[in-house]
Amino acid sequence: MTNSNFSDLSISEPILQGLQDMGFEHPTSVQEQCIPTLLKQKDVVGQAQTGTGKTAAFGIPVVQQTDVSISEVQTIIMCPTRELAIQVTGELIKIGKYLDGLQVIPVYGGQSISRQIKALKRGAHIVVGTPGRTIDHLRRGTMKLDHLQRVVFDEADEMLNMGFRQDMEQILSYADNPVQTIMFSATMSKGIQKIMKRYMNNPQTIAIERKKMTAPNIEQYMVEVRDSVRTEAICRFMDINGFSLALVFCNTKRKTEKVTRELQSRGYSSDFINGDLNQNQRDRVMAKFRSGAIDILVGTDVAARGLDIDDIEAVFNYDIPQDPEYYVHRIGRTGRAGRSGMAITFTTKSKRKQLRAIEKQIKTQLNPLDMPSTADVRLSRMDGMMEEVVEVLEKGSLRTYIEQIEGLGDDRFTTIEIAAALLKMQTAGTESEEQAQQPANYDDTAMIKMYFNVGKKNNVYPGDIVGAISGETSVPGNVIGNIDIYPKHSFVDVPGKYVKQIIGGMNQNKVKGKKVHVKVA
Repeated sequence: MTNSNFSDLSISEPILQGLQDMGFEHPTSVQEQCIPTLLKQKDVVGQAQTGTGKTAAFGIPVVQQTDVSISEVQTIIMCPTRELAIQVTGELIKIGKYLDGLQVIPVYGGQSISRQIKALKRGAHIVVGTPGRTIDHLRRGTMKLDHLQRVVFDEADEMLNMGFRQDMEQILSYADNPVQTIMFSATMSKGIQKIMKRYMNNPQTIAIERKKMTAPNIEQYMVEVRDSVRTEAICRFMDINGFSLALVFCNTKRKTEKVTRELQSRGYSSDFINGDLNQNQRDRVMAKFRSGAIDILVGTDVAARGLDIDDIEAVFNYDIPQDPEYYVHRIGRTGRAGRSGMAITFTTKSKRKQLRAIEKQIKTQLNPLDMPSTADVRLSRMDGMMEEVVEVLEKGSLRTYIEQIEGLGDDRFTTIEIAAALLKMQTAGTESEEQAQQPANYDDTAMIKMYFNVGKKNNVYPGDIVGAISGETSVPGNVIGNIDIYPKHSFVDVPGKYVKQIIGGMNQNKVKGKKVHVKVA
């Protein structure tokens, strides 16, 4: 934040009123530097991150310089995703709330084009769109650029990464007259520099120094855990912290679907969002997430762009983001609107270099955190049950139940012991479920460590375990890896593709006369 006021930046009174309603008090650094330059009709390249206020940095000058008496497109704003286009449209409408007659129209794929054509015919001053649909309207002639004054590329680096360079250049080529060109980007890539050189007129570069880029009210942790138990880790963190709304980020579309299935199999209401969904499907998923109908949303970086929900309590990085910049985008989805949030990144020892790159970028060290044990989760659930018990006690009307307990009380049991037995009965189901839960899918080639409840005291040797597995499950003995035998239990490494087969076959049999209980360690 700066010490100046918006009124110091030559902003008109209607815009100032809109900003006041939005709760804006002082301009951020990027707003303070960009607004005066943009109001002078200069070409600008702003290098700024998410969370710095860049939407208002270009949105305020765009709205202020719009002539509402001319019902023609005067500004085009390009965004890489539908979600961001919708978000930017909402911000501009708020900024121009007191500017009578201002029309801001979003155009993006997945929505009925006929509806957009009608809106454009009624008159649009500012069009916010994705590249493909914007070019579609230009080719159809449903959007005229006779009065175009400026083009804004928001998150230009992301558009280039998504292969929109040709589209970006094509949009600029549709303008008959020179226009003010504005680009905002997190990085200054070669692609950005080429567009600057070819299409921009002596652009002024405004780079906001990267300070501590993450909100202080987000607790950031790293958890070392292998891939096969990360979904289980998410469930345990959800339970032990009582989170009701969380985001999980994966690096691939395929993994978002896999993780969602695993969460659903554990009883968590979850869904995924990725680039394979059409707009109607995306809208349905987002509506469920906003309403709280699903607890956990699993998505890729691009699909979750523009996601603006204040109540997200936790962000889980199932995969370490491929670009450190994405880390900031991801965790910025929690800890919003003055709330606290938690960001947990799963990692392994081999990924430490990637984590160091992230820590260097955000100038913050991620605190190591252990995955909660089943005992931790059980105690947390018991605490929750005790709170419910207190609520029931406070409401009263317990006479019938008291008489039942008194009827059990004798020299053998006290009422406290009876209450403890009831609590144990209540938690026993969740305890056994927890032990039985196994990750739904495994990497076929990864070696998974399995627990056997037999050991040296049962006179069990490696050959006994290999022979039992081969004989009872038809798993080849030569694929079994390390076997560590302890007095009362053993650990056996097996390929992921055989895990379910071994659990299903061995849990019904015996080794050296001892009934076997097998699970993933």
